[in-house]
Amino acid sequence: MARRRQADKREVVEDGKFHSPLVTRLVNTVMISGKKSTAQRIVYGAFDQIAEKNPQSSPLEVLQRAIDNAKPRLEVKPRRVGGATYQVPMEVPSDRQASLAIRWIVQFADARKGLPMKEALATEIMEAYQGQGNAIRKRDEVHKMAQANKAFAHFRW
Repeated sequence: MARRRQADKREVVEDGKFHSPLVTRLVNTVMISGKKSTAQRIVYGAFDQIAEKNPQSSPLEVLQRAIDNAKPRLEVKPRRVGGATYQVPMEVPSDRQASLAIRWIVQFADARKGLPMKEALATEIMEAYQGQGNAIRKRDEVHKMAQANKAFAHFRW
């Protein structure tokens, strides 16, 4: 159990191009070693490719819908009860839902080898937008795990 006080949640500032905190969160997740300008170039390049592939809707709407599709509603957390550890299904807070969805999209884009990161990110976002791809599969895996451990739901507290 944590003995210090809870960390304060800081507001995420809007990015300069799309004026969206969601894009800033994506840029911060893509960023490695504090290279924000490189991360912005990757994300904005991916948005340009999304706009080319899907001209009827804006890349911001595509990203929002992709993240909504990849958000997990339930996850399992380990709870120690009487010497045994149970995987207890819990509802995921909305902020964590978005964080997990963004993280999964970026991780699976990074895992695509042989492609530049902006192309891989654009592909992964488009697949999540269409309700398929690795991030959606990961969400389904997490949901299956929670469903399988539904018997331990009474250990929630």
